Order: sequence, then C-alpha cells, then structure tokens
Amino acid sequence: MGLPTGGSIAPVNVLALVSDAYGGRGGIARYNRDLLAALARCGRNRRTVVLPRHGKSESAGLPPRLTQLSPRGKVLYPFVALWAAATKGPFDVVFCGHLNLVPLAAIVARILGVPLWLQLHGVEAWGPLTRAQTWAAERALLVTAVSRYTRRRFAELARLDPYRVRVLPNTVDERFAPGAPPPELVDRHDLVGKEVLLTVARLASDERRKGHDKVIRALPAIIAAHPDLVYLIVGEGDDRARLEALANDLGVANHMRFAGQVAPEEMAGYYRLAKVFVMPSIQEGFGIVFLEAAASGLTLIGGDSDGSADALADGVIGISVDPQSPDQLAFAIMTALTGAGPDPVEVQRFKLENFTRHLRDLTGMHLKSTGMVAE
Repeated sequence: MGLPTGGSIAPVNVLALVSDAYGGRGGIARYNRDLLAALARCGRNRRTVVLPRHGKSESAGLPPRLTQLSPRGKVLYPFVALWAAATKGPFDVVFCGHLNLVPLAAIVARILGVPLWLQLHGVEAWGPLTRAQTWAAERALLVTAVSRYTRRRFAELARLDPYRVRVLPNTVDERFAPGAPPPELVDRHDLVGKEVLLTVARLASDERRKGHDKVIRALPAIIAAHPDLVYLIVGEGDDRARLEALANDLGVANHMRFAGQVAPEEMAGYYRLAKVFVMPSIQEGFGIVFLEAAASGLTLIGGDSDGSADALADGVIGISVDPQSPDQLAFAIMTALTGAGPDPVEVQRFKLENFTRHLRDLTGMHLKSTGMVAE
C-alpha cells in the first residue's frame, strides 16, 4: 500500500538542530535518522540541512536533498547554528531534535521568522524544565513525542494546546526479522543448546534505570527451572563491573554473557540468538530495542510505569511487569520462555511505511496554517 496522496504538497526547507544523527549511535540518533529519512520519503522536504552537536561526520548514504554539517561540540554549536541559519538558507521551519537544544532553536526560528518543531524523546521532557526550555517549548508550532507517557508528562509542565503535542512513535528497520541464529555468534558466546535471554542497552552507572541488575537478581529462580538459560547483555559502559560482581555474588556468573558494544551490522544476528527480550526499565521514553526484538520474533518483557507501554503496544506484543517486583519479573520471564513470540501482524504497526504516513499527516495538519503545505 502506498502513501496517501490527498492534497498537493509544498515541500519545505528544513534546518535541523539535533544532538546527533547520521554517524551517531544510540536511540535518539536512530530516531533522528528515521525522521529525516521519512521527511524525504514522503516529499515534505525540498532541502534539509542537519547540524549535529556531537557524534561523527557522515556524508555517505544520506537521504536525497539532505546535507549534514560537521559536529561542532557544545561550545561552538550556538555560533555555528546561527551561521548555518544565515548562510545555508532560506529555511521554512526549524526542527529541534532534543529539548536541551530548544532555547537555541527557538531563537534561531524567531530570527528567521519561521515555525519551530520540537521533538521529545523521554526523561529529558519529564521535568523539571528550565525557564528557558519552557519559554522556547511553548513557542513551538508542533511538538512530537515518542510515546503517550512522554506526551503526558510534558503536557503537565508546558502551557501548550494539546493539539500541538502529538505522538510519533519509533519505527523499526526492515533488516530486523526472524531468522536462524548465526553460527559464528553462537560459537563466539558458547550458546550451543542454550536458552537465551537478551537485553540491549548501555551499561552506564548514571543510567541504571534499564534494569539489568533486576534481571540478574531474578536469575537464580529462573535457572532452577531452566538450567540451560543464558542471560546475554549487549552494550558497554562503566557499570559493567558492578553487574559482573553481582552475578558472581549470586552464583550465576556462568549463566552470563557480556557481549560489549556490537557493530550495527551484527545486531540483527544478536536478536536471532534469543528467545526472550527483557528490559524492565523505570524511565524509558519508548525503547526502540523493543521494536527490533519484536520484529525479530522475540517475546518482550518491559516495565509498566513508563513509555515502554507504547513499544509493547499495551500488552499486544509484549508483557508489562512491575520493575520493582522480582517475583513478577521472574514469573514473566519463565512464562515467556515457554510461550510463542509476538503476532507478526501486530508488529507491522511500527513499519517505516506507517511511520512515514503518520509523519506526513502530522506535518500536513500543523504546517498548512503557515502556507507551506497547500491543500
């Protein structure tokens, strides 16, 4: 099914101020890339200039009509943003890819006399907001949030017409699909004959909300019923030593595999190693890794108190648990190990085509009042 074609489209010139995008790692960089590619795919952009604050320079494989400038770092970034606004235009809209950048983005949009579009990802939008962030966010013509939870938390902080704050959930790359476990990865991590439980997330000491330690604490009870279980963690960070020590203390170290940071081209294979994906987070904006796991055929387990509910489709493609309940988490994992994966049809709601259609509709509704989108 193709994209809807009702109404003529007047493409816009976009200045995108983002934390990172092409060449960057992590969920926010990935979301920015998907959104910018979808803008090109649905014909909304005539030309897009992207200025990332950090990450790596990238010029290969960019969408049509998109140019990414070199990252400049926190100190130089405001000056380069103003320079780009003055010399790389004209621009019709300023897209701000992170709340931390919105004061600058609002100033740039005001100087240019164009609308501001703000993107929200998660915990950064749950408050408290600075006065500058509040002032700037309330001047956005359109605010898109990755989940209903983030939209609700933000709406409690900013005085915006609810119509201007919309949900635009993550999408999932088509390379994530069910398939046989890659033999080289099975051998690399000694997984022959093992039942694999998987988490994909950074191991950062300032981001312990992902719940790795909660899963490790639940392992003794699970292993008693599933002695061939292995808990595979993909991700690196300064919290790894603490998690390894916890596994040793609980006597489950032999059932642990720390894969470290994995190359992007290997990620689809890592999902195919596992039966169940678990991330009992307490502060998840959405969780794109849930979508990658579901698209790969894994049963999902996530927290019930944050944006994970949208990724789990309110229980349709995953199980929600209280992250603070070890018994509930252990029971959910053991149930998932013996059950079937998600319904592939339900996972299709997060396809790139649907994301692109949703983006097209949102930008059409909110930008038509400026005269940039013709009806």
